[in-house]
Amino acid sequence: MPANAGQDETPLSIWALDREIVLSRVINARRELVFSAWADPRHLPEWFGPAGFKIETKSIDIRVGGEWRFDMVAPDGTRYLNRMRFRRIERPRLIEFDHGEDKDFDPGMFRATITFDEQSDGKTVITLRQLHPTKAQREATIGFGAVEFGYQTIDKLAQYVESGRAK
Repeated sequence: MPANAGQDETPLSIWALDREIVLSRVINARRELVFSAWADPRHLPEWFGPAGFKIETKSIDIRVGGEWRFDMVAPDGTRYLNRMRFRRIERPRLIEFDHGEDKDFDPGMFRATITFDEQSDGKTVITLRQLHPTKAQREATIGFGAVEFGYQTIDKLAQYVESGRAK
């Protein structure tokens, strides 16, 4: 049974705007390339995380039901233990995962849905939606800077794919 099974039903199965955080950006790269930077285990650890943070992967299996277990290491050396469990992957338009601490049944785990939409000029609109289990959890997440950190992460993704490293 996958980690966090049983947490799939509520409250993360009912989308509510008062528990949502949404980030979006246009990236100057084709949708397939941007999607691959998210879905390829060679690429994802190379760019993921806020500015100045490093990723140390313990295991990575990017498929439906697969997990990515990793430490996010802050510039001051603080380690944040993370686990993502991939729920849906619809190449090249959508990735959905549950993200939380690297422990079973994390009460702070949130659901993330990332969509990849290609503009007529070949650029990609990436939209990241996070659904938190409670309004208070959402507010606490915003309070510690997650929106800014999220945009820094998306900026790193854009730099990575626009530099040609995601090929």
